[in-house]
Amino acid sequence: MAERATLEELVRLQGERVRGLKQQKASAEQIEEEVAKLLKLKAQLGPDEGKQKFVLKTPKGTRDYSPRQMAIREKVFDVIISCFKRHGAEVIDTPVFELKVNDRRILDGMFAICGVPDSKFRTICSSVDKLDKVSWEEVKNEMVGEKGLTPEVADHIGDYVQQHGGVSLVEQLLQDPKLSQNKQALEGLEDLKLLFEYLTLFGIADKISFDLSLARGLDYYTGVIYEAVLLQTPVRPGEEPLGVGSVAAGGRYDGLVGMFDPKGRKVPCVGLSIGVERIFSIVEQRLEALEEKVRTTETQVLVASAQKRLLEERLKLVSELWDAGIKAELLYKKNPKLLNQLQYCEEAGIPLVAIIGEQELKDGVIKLRSVASREEVDVRREDLVEEIKRRTSPALCIC
Repeated sequence: MAERATLEELVRLQGERVRGLKQQKASAEQIEEEVAKLLKLKAQLGPDEGKQKFVLKTPKGTRDYSPRQMAIREKVFDVIISCFKRHGAEVIDTPVFELKVNDRRILDGMFAICGVPDSKFRTICSSVDKLDKVSWEEVKNEMVGEKGLTPEVADHIGDYVQQHGGVSLVEQLLQDPKLSQNKQALEGLEDLKLLFEYLTLFGIADKISFDLSLARGLDYYTGVIYEAVLLQTPVRPGEEPLGVGSVAAGGRYDGLVGMFDPKGRKVPCVGLSIGVERIFSIVEQRLEALEEKVRTTETQVLVASAQKRLLEERLKLVSELWDAGIKAELLYKKNPKLLNQLQYCEEAGIPLVAIIGEQELKDGVIKLRSVASREEVDVRREDLVEEIKRRTSPALCIC
């Protein structure tokens, strides 16, 4: 046995060596030589008493999600999809690209009045874009030391890009003696003013910040741009809220489609990219910090029994509930203890338990228990479906 254990360890180590060489993209000759050694060691092991070992691996380029993770993903997607549908959107299947952009007219007009050469607009954009991660001094040093701006021009840019606010900032910049004289910047500011008027009508202007440091994107963006940033509320009283960064971004690109049109027609377009994977991670981390349970099933009721030898009755009742459209389940044990059945409901988040007992069968009733309050009532069997639906139906929501 000791000799076999030694051989198994040698096989394991040699297998790791082969995998390591493949990851390092070693030469085919070297890999073949080490694979031959591995096969020789396996041959020395001989048959493993008829046993076969199966190793389940996740296919390359994919990943597995636990039931808890899938429950979170479904809730996030439900919110996104319902929001879009509420506003008349139709469902299509299309690749999602991560786009983080800014209003090119205001940005380009600002660079122009600050004295940035046309040839440096895009590279200075990339520097300004870092302001959500590093300090202004670091950005300025990059502009001056690496990209050749004079300190005076950089300081002038800093006077603008460090400002953020609401419609009052738009009004202030419309009165700026230099910026208001630049045609591109003026068009962008007037569009932003109109946008804030609409946001006020929708009652959400206080949730929008006009941020002059937003400088991401590609050349095809032509107008108003936006970026959704999620502020994480404090997990515990007294803690400061944490900024977790951008979770969505988009904007106008009225000239892009025309590039692919033979006649070069201008087609107004607006787009949005949502970072759903980032949202999933944020929700997961927050639930873990709050130690909140996540329901991984939608089961409405567990069919339970209070005594032994009631498996057939449980099976009959759960079948009746399934036929009526109720999401129900039972423990697949012949005689489970009632306490174990109730504990399963608490762990799985099942709200109701339909308990069958010998006396209940004689009286033609089912004992319906609320897991949260632990209150129990006797419900006539013919009324059970309606009572479960009444208790588990979602509250009417006017959105």
